[in-house]
Amino acid sequence: MIKYQLICDLTHEFEGWFQTSAAFDVQNEAGLITCPVCDSVTVRRALMTPNLASPKRRRDDVRRLPMAETGHQAGTIAPSSQAASGQTASAHVAASKPDPSKPASAQAAPSQAALGEAIAQLRQLQRKVKSECRDVGTDFATVVRKIHYGDSEPENIYGHSSAEERESLADEGIDIVTLPWLPPEH
Repeated sequence: MIKYQLICDLTHEFEGWFQTSAAFDVQNEAGLITCPVCDSVTVRRALMTPNLASPKRRRDDVRRLPMAETGHQAGTIAPSSQAASGQTASAHVAASKPDPSKPASAQAAPSQAALGEAIAQLRQLQRKVKSECRDVGTDFATVVRKIHYGDSEPENIYGHSSAEERESLADEGIDIVTLPWLPPEH
């Protein structure tokens, strides 16, 4: 089986598994591969980097937990007028055994479509945060404390904080929202 990173004409990215490279070509020419987000049939292979399984990478993959990854990349927002409760959003997708008689795009379309929609909404929220808030980077906990205690003017900010810093802020009664922060789109 070959896993391809695919991209539609509207730049939605998704992946598909194919028996061979020729199987991808046949299914694509027949219009059987569609974008799970917009249902476009104009799909091509995206540029991919090789997935090399070195001994170090295998150790890192075993140790990595999904929530730990989300916590390190979290963008945290402290609105100046209202603070929301600190919850982390996450998406879970169940995998099933592929059916070789169906095209790859039809096999996982419902779950991929839901995941694609969730990612699109999260990217839209991320763009809104970036446009309307100031990035304070790793100084988030310090800056949000200054705003909370009146040492700085109230403003919308976002940045990075550790789990310990977020727990400390919660202990002080400072409400924040933790979001998974997606890497930049290409």
